[in-house]
Amino acid sequence: MPVGPFFADFLCRERSIIIELDGHSHDVQPERDAMRDRILKQAGYRVLHFSNGDVLGNVEGVTSAIRMALAEGPTPGSSRKRAGRI
Repeated sequence: MPVGPFFADFLCRERSIIIELDGHSHDVQPERDAMRDRILKQAGYRVLHFSNGDVLGNVEGVTSAIRMALAEGPTPGSSRKRAGRI
C-alpha cells in the first residue's frame, strides 16, 4: 500500500498502523528502515515489524502483538487529515 513515498506491506489508515514483514532486504538496510520508520511515526503511524520466520513459525504471537497494538489505539498526534498521504 502506498504511504507517501513509501510502500507498506499492510496498512490500516483508519487505525494508523503499518505492518511490515521483514525479509532479507531489511537485514541489509537497517539505517534506511530506521529513517523510514521515523518519518512514518512523525506522520502518525505506528509501524510493527515481523520477520518472515515469525509469520511462518509463530502466527499466534504475531496476531497477538497486532491485537495488542490495536488495543492501544492510534499513535498520539495522529490526524485523519493526512489520510491518503503523509
